Amino acid sequence: EREGVGLVVGNRGFFPARLCEEGRAILLKVLECQGLDVVTLDPRTTPHGSVETHAHARACAELFKANRERIDGILVSLPNFGDERGVADSIRLAGLEVPVLVHAFPDSPRRMDIEHRRDSFCGKMSCCNNLRQYGIRYSLTARHTVDPESPEFAEDLARFAAVCRVVRGLRKARFGQVGARPAAFLTVRYSEKILERCGISVESLDLSEA
Repeated sequence: EREGVGLVVGNRGFFPARLCEEGRAILLKVLECQGLDVVTLDPRTTPHGSVETHAHARACAELFKANRERIDGILVSLPNFGDERGVADSIRLAGLEVPVLVHAFPDSPRRMDIEHRRDSFCGKMSCCNNLRQYGIRYSLTARHTVDPESPEFAEDLARFAAVCRVVRGLRKARFGQVGARPAAFLTVRYSEKILERCGISVESLDLSEA
């Protein structure tokens, strides 16, 4: 079974919107090559299939909720600066509570004119600041900005997919416990209630019964 990723492409209107169209196409190709199942907005639903306004965020959230069973993690990608509130609202309104990875495209020093400048470097900081304000936990790529077709990003995706597998596997896990912990080893004590709040159940068996 393939891991599923919900893709949020951030956009901000006064930066070149065509970068979102190009970036989205590159990401879809890369994610498919990595064997990931992708759920993302259709370009017929929002401009270039990106998220900028609250209305776009609601459309993205509804799509993600409708495909809840397919999505193990959310990838946020910023081909340009991106709208941080649109990204954060998309994730919060979807309410999936899955791992989030934030990615930003790199600028080319030779293409910093108004037609090509991304400024995703700063946009990523703004996006992450809003995610923190919203209480949404996220992971970062190894490099602040990274070419999605690079080996470095392939490693980021592989690591993120592994995180998604672990979270999915633990979400409804049942742990078996044989006997209580030794009295002298406080280092191995834990809270069953905290595990239960995370969807993990503990079934205990007294050592004498074993």
